[in-house]
Amino acid sequence: MVFIGGGLGSISRYGLALLIWPIQGKFPWATFAANALACVLLGYWMGLHTGGSLNEQRRLLLTTGFCGGFSTFSTFTAESFRLWQDGRQTEAFMYVAGSLTVCMVCLFLGLKMATLNP
Repeated sequence: MVFIGGGLGSISRYGLALLIWPIQGKFPWATFAANALACVLLGYWMGLHTGGSLNEQRRLLLTTGFCGGFSTFSTFTAESFRLWQDGRQTEAFMYVAGSLTVCMVCLFLGLKMATLNP
C-alpha cells in the first residue's frame, strides 16, 4: 500500500509542478503548494483514522504512501539552500518560516475537517 500510494503521490507532485511551472518565477511555489496540500490531506486522513473511519491499509496508502510521495522535504531543503546561496537570505528565511507555519496550519485544518465531516 505504501508503494502504490508513494507512486501516486510522486506522479501527482510532478503534475502539480507542471501546473504551477508557468507562474513559478524564482520562488519555489510548486514545492510550497505541494507541502501545504500534503499537510491538509495528511491531517484529514489522520483525523479519519483516529475517528475509526479509515482502516490501517488505507491509512498506509494515503498517509505514509501518498503524502510521503507528494510532499517533498528534500526539495524544500535544496531550494532553501539555493535561495541562501544566491544571496537571497530574506527569501530563504521567508520560505522556511512560511512553509513551517503554513504546513502546521494546514495539518490543523485537515484534522478539523475530518472531525466536522467524517
